[in-house]
Amino acid sequence: MVNLKRYCLLFVIIFFISGFTVPERINKLIDKEIRFSLNINAFTKEAITIPENFTTKIPSEISDHNFQRVKVEENTVGYYYFGKAFGKVDYFDFVVIFDTDLNVSKVKILVYREDHGAEIMSKRWLKQFIGKSSKNELNYPKGVIGISGATLSVKSMTKAVNDVFKTVQILKENNLL
Repeated sequence: MVNLKRYCLLFVIIFFISGFTVPERINKLIDKEIRFSLNINAFTKEAITIPENFTTKIPSEISDHNFQRVKVEENTVGYYYFGKAFGKVDYFDFVVIFDTDLNVSKVKILVYREDHGAEIMSKRWLKQFIGKSSKNELNYPKGVIGISGATLSVKSMTKAVNDVFKTVQILKENNLL
């Protein structure tokens, strides 16, 4: 009985620790996409701290690990948001990279865990988000092209990107970016 309690406690601790960090493999993928989309080699990432009272005002979940400023020396050259969206039966991980004006430079699905709907990972489909910003409300099927067999993932990704746009707009209006 004591061992069961220890295992449960260990599981809870590991769960909470892993829930607040981005795995190293994902971090490497994000760094690769930042280099490519912002056309930079060496950079640092700086956490954007959001006051607790804003967590209820923004639609996207923000932590020190998933929304950061990208800097070259002391200059901000962009931002990125790492998030999760739900497909038909499982979550998939994505990143949205912004330029300094908070326009989308790139959207990439990093990990897709389902058997169907992986077509949303295609560069061709994701290209439709480039250049968009919080000024744009994305709507499926009007404005966002759908993919046969990936309807739920398309809707989920569209909603997730809209939520990121709304979050960025709120943070910008409150001088937190």
